[in-house]
Amino acid sequence: MSKAFIKEFWKDKKMIGSILPSSKFLAAKMLNHIPLENTKLIIELGPGTGIFTEKIIEKIDATTHLIVLELNPELCKDLKAKIILPNVHIKEASADKIGEIIKEFGFEKADIIISSLPLANFSVELRNSILEVVNESLNENGSFIQFQYSLNAYKNLKKLFPVVKLNFTALNFPPAFVYTCSKR
Repeated sequence: MSKAFIKEFWKDKKMIGSILPSSKFLAAKMLNHIPLENTKLIIELGPGTGIFTEKIIEKIDATTHLIVLELNPELCKDLKAKIILPNVHIKEASADKIGEIIKEFGFEKADIIISSLPLANFSVELRNSILEVVNESLNENGSFIQFQYSLNAYKNLKKLFPVVKLNFTALNFPPAFVYTCSKR
């Protein structure tokens, strides 16, 4: 377990949703059913210690770009130190800047956006703003995968995405719900 993760949790509980990093079981629920192999651009929001980042990297080839956005400077620094690949871009940036960052790397839209952001901890305005930017930043066949510790995000996601599938894993602390959203 990362000491930096625990330290950052105690510094700002609103930005880090749990005292423990996500489990490999949650990572499997988040990633196993999406086609990471045939994508051009994947965005990851709020990677924390990088458990999902590492699993994504295992599934993609060198032609797929992964842009990882982490707002916490310490966690971002740790990720940059341990992941050095030409197709993985780790940026210290807010999730509401997705559109600008996608264009910065020469893309129009993302194929997949994977989020570990603790949406329930955010103000209604910030949560809605991030979800709208996520929706706008996905291509028409894109997928948005988000986990949460409650069902509170379901209504917000249903307003933006016609298809919202729900999954659950008890093998995480705390147990988590996984939302898989698409425009079709």
